[in-house]
Amino acid sequence: MLDISVIIPTFNRSEQLVRALESIANQRAKPSEIIVIDDGSTDDTGTTIADYSVRTNVAIRYLHQINRGPAAARNRGIAEASKPYLAFLDSDDEWHRDKLSLQYQAFKSAPEYLISHTKERWLKNGQHLNQKKYHIPLHGDIFAQSLRLCCVGMSTVMARRELFASCGLFNESLRCCEDYDFWLRVSAFESFYLVEKRYTIKHGGRPDQVSNIFRVGMDRFRIQALAHLVTTSSLKSEQRRAACLELNKRCTIYATGCKKHDKREEATYYLRLADHFRQKSDPSLK
Repeated sequence: MLDISVIIPTFNRSEQLVRALESIANQRAKPSEIIVIDDGSTDDTGTTIADYSVRTNVAIRYLHQINRGPAAARNRGIAEASKPYLAFLDSDDEWHRDKLSLQYQAFKSAPEYLISHTKERWLKNGQHLNQKKYHIPLHGDIFAQSLRLCCVGMSTVMARRELFASCGLFNESLRCCEDYDFWLRVSAFESFYLVEKRYTIKHGGRPDQVSNIFRVGMDRFRIQALAHLVTTSSLKSEQRRAACLELNKRCTIYATGCKKHDKREEATYYLRLADHFRQKSDPSLK
């Protein structure tokens, strides 16, 4: 077994969760620990996990908590994990059978990196979905890409425990875009090790996914993450300027949307915020 703890947050996804667990059970090299954090499910998730564990003889640590969102669920998993390497799998995704063994070998051979990710195969309602060029994950310094979009698939990630000691945990105040926030904070100071194989299968297209629930007005979560990064992190000058420019752009776009929906007070607030960060990006504009 590999000295890896697999962390799976879930909420009312008992059917999809079985597929995720099967993809772990089918790994060529098994993790030492599987932790499922049930974030307040009201379906038969608990019974499903118990039945699956008995039927397959796969040991699963099942932790139930009141609903607090995916960030809190992952943080609980990190706190409970006992192994030096942590791998994350969303309950509606799955892994290629070589994912853990080959990513672990590659990652362990590069001790200078604290975090690794893989390429993904995307499925929407069961159909293959081609990725745009700007979605293709990068190796090394990914900060510039992380400003523009959430460029790391959560289910692709394997990290050393030390990463969370140095970069902190997921921001539990964000019910959406908590992964975007985390990759920003990490990529500002750490390089990412990319395994250039599609070892992760990402399933999309369902109405219960967070990205669909919060699709209207999602940018305000990204603005919150960017603003927090700029005001609290010791960024390099070029990083700070790039982040301020991205904030100016996002605030302006969001304010335009507010105007279209006759949210004048909110539009005014974000236009002022856009101007504030425009000036931050170039002090000569004050």
